[in-house]
Amino acid sequence: MTERWLTPPSLLDNHTSVTAELLPGNRSSACFHADDAFKYRAYSVTYLLLFPVALLSNIGALVVFLLQTNRRNSASCVVMMNLALSDAGFSLTLPLRLAYYFRGGVWNFPDWLCRLCVYCFYVNLYTSILFLTLLSVLRWLAVSQPLRHRSMATPARISLACLAVWVFVGVSSGPFLSNGVTERAGLPRCFEPSSPASWERVLILNYVALALGFLLPFLTIIGCYGSIIRRLTARGGPHGNGLPDNSRRRNNRRRSVRLVSLVTATFLLCFLPYHAVRTLHLHAVCGGWRCGVTLALQRAVAVTLCLAACNSVVNPLLYYYSTRTFRDSMRDAQSSLLSSRGSRTSFRPVLTWTRRRNTT
Repeated sequence: MTERWLTPPSLLDNHTSVTAELLPGNRSSACFHADDAFKYRAYSVTYLLLFPVALLSNIGALVVFLLQTNRRNSASCVVMMNLALSDAGFSLTLPLRLAYYFRGGVWNFPDWLCRLCVYCFYVNLYTSILFLTLLSVLRWLAVSQPLRHRSMATPARISLACLAVWVFVGVSSGPFLSNGVTERAGLPRCFEPSSPASWERVLILNYVALALGFLLPFLTIIGCYGSIIRRLTARGGPHGNGLPDNSRRRNNRRRSVRLVSLVTATFLLCFLPYHAVRTLHLHAVCGGWRCGVTLALQRAVAVTLCLAACNSVVNPLLYYYSTRTFRDSMRDAQSSLLSSRGSRTSFRPVLTWTRRRNTT
């Protein structure tokens, strides 16, 4: 299961850089390494923009979640905390990637750091997918079966489910730790395969990874959200806790629609293009397509991989726009900061006047 899940992405996070003997008919390796400059620029610009935003927003989200004593033990809050932790951990590896691409693809750090960067990318990618899926299932239970949601979605059970996601993805990503620094053109390289396998075999494994890592969670989310939308748009929709409170129902409906929209957009913009283009690129390599087509697909892989990395800054929007208590906590923190600044500012004239009076 581990090898099926994660072998294809490891070859593609290596930016599909392969040697000439891998290509059908021993075609020229110019179809791959001659276009490294485009990939390096794309990754450099993307990670340079992502790093400060992803780090600050996800650490800030963790702080807000921890300060919400009344919400900390809710099921959705537990899932969102784990999602923010995953994104924050990935953002910490971005400076190493930036240093690598700014140096033109030369890795001057220890070998274990190279392995860790590759490992963290896919741990973040697939934990994000599974945590979003879990969050969608929880929302479906809350809207469609509220009584069952209360009995099943306890903080202890959801914490165990999140732990299972971490263990499953962490163990499944183990093969990434075996791919470290390699030599190419006399220089140490990272994110490139050390012992490339048969591309036909990689293509088969890619479909297994595509099914387990993307399609199954995506179909689960579509099913949950289809049921939620039917429930919310039906006449006489759900009454929160059996109470015909129109204001409460409107707020619940609004939060559900926001969650549906943001999670669906995340899958369509961040995850779907990467998995689709990755599959096409493997077909191009295994089928011996023209070099121009292969290069175009390779560039598309680089762009869609950048989109996949952007999920680390999209998720904080999910917390803000779909969770009322999170917005309230952010506003309270902003108000406290502004009030503290105002008190310090108003105190300065008094302090200055007191000093002048004492000197006279």
